[in-house]
Amino acid sequence: MNTSAERKGGGGLLAFILGGLVVAVAVIGWFLYSGGNPPAAPEAPEVNLDINVPAPKLPEAPRLPDVPRPAEPPTVTAPSSPEPQG
Repeated sequence: MNTSAERKGGGGLLAFILGGLVVAVAVIGWFLYSGGNPPAAPEAPEVNLDINVPAPKLPEAPRLPDVPRPAEPPTVTAPSSPEPQG
């Protein structure tokens, strides 16, 4: 019969917990040694822009041709009544 030694794990869990503690101590130490205040954001410089760009002068547009006046409508005489046939 082949028997193997029983393995006991837990090294991974212990490393995870130890790593978490190291990170927590580092964060607490940074917070205490920095005075408890997060770093201030740099002030934005005052920016004053004056943008005046002259609009380009467009060339003259071509002139449209004159529209001819409509001719007088033709006059139509009323039809005369037809002569009775009979």
